[in-house]
Amino acid sequence: MAMFLVTSGFAIAIGVLAALVVFVVRMPDRSFAGIPRPLSADERQTCERIVSHLTHLAGTIGERNMQHYAALDDTRDYIAAAFAEMGYRVRQEPLNARGRSVRNIVATHHGASGPAVVVGAHYDTVLGSPGANDNGSGVAGLLELARLLYGRPQAASVRFVAFVNEEEPYFGTAAMGSLHHAREAQRRGETITAMLALETIGYYSQQPSSQDYPVPLKWFYPSTGNFVGFVGNMRSRCLVHTAVAAFRNEATIPSEGIAAPELIRDIGRSDHWSFWQIGVPALMVTDTANFRYRQYHGADDTPDIIDYDSLTRVVYGLAASVVSIAAG
Repeated sequence: MAMFLVTSGFAIAIGVLAALVVFVVRMPDRSFAGIPRPLSADERQTCERIVSHLTHLAGTIGERNMQHYAALDDTRDYIAAAFAEMGYRVRQEPLNARGRSVRNIVATHHGASGPAVVVGAHYDTVLGSPGANDNGSGVAGLLELARLLYGRPQAASVRFVAFVNEEEPYFGTAAMGSLHHAREAQRRGETITAMLALETIGYYSQQPSSQDYPVPLKWFYPSTGNFVGFVGNMRSRCLVHTAVAAFRNEATIPSEGIAAPELIRDIGRSDHWSFWQIGVPALMVTDTANFRYRQYHGADDTPDIIDYDSLTRVVYGLAASVVSIAAG
């Protein structure tokens, strides 16, 4: 009887573990596979604008953080002007960081009100890096996603936000732009239904064994780093599924998704974490950063490393994701 109980207990534990794995990693529909078609004429124009954004951010401006305060201001002005040129209503949201004023840039469609979906990307860099991929790629993607979605009616309004001070030493503090924005929205009683953080989305590889993961995720995901990832916590599982399903219906680039326990700390390494703190479903869209990209946080994170065609494909797929999420 004792042996039977041990065997039964082991079988139950294995069954529970298997169910948890399925709950965490299984995503709707199929990821894109095969050779993608060439970019269309419209996609090629978007790609050229992304090149221009990244060349300016990581080339002309370069490192942008509190130690390079003028560059941080130049970046803010560039992003605000880009949103305004598209026709968005732009406001700057000030916050204090070590006695100095810094700002988030918030872009909304004129007349937008009611529940909102927030799409964001941080525009600061770590010390010593020009930040082409981290996170110039996210900012360029944010700007071109805003351009694609401008004027399209949505059940929920879409708010585009460029956040300041995501990088250390500000992550998780009151000087973190996204945390300030989330807390202020909560204080004002705003309804945010979902949030997507675009975080390091510009590097892809077709080389075998080019992708790594935190343990134990490598047992369940591809070893080739040619996909974009949708990363959420377990409370954001429905959001992750909605985003992935819509993306896969439209995108011509592979995608993977996860809705994991926050015990896996790497799943919370961007501005979506701030929205988890106020109970909003939120996810990170990422190329997985240091798990694929050896230039991560380095002086060689430069515009020539970016895979611009793949980044463009991600942006077009994300447009479908945001429309689906805003539809409710």
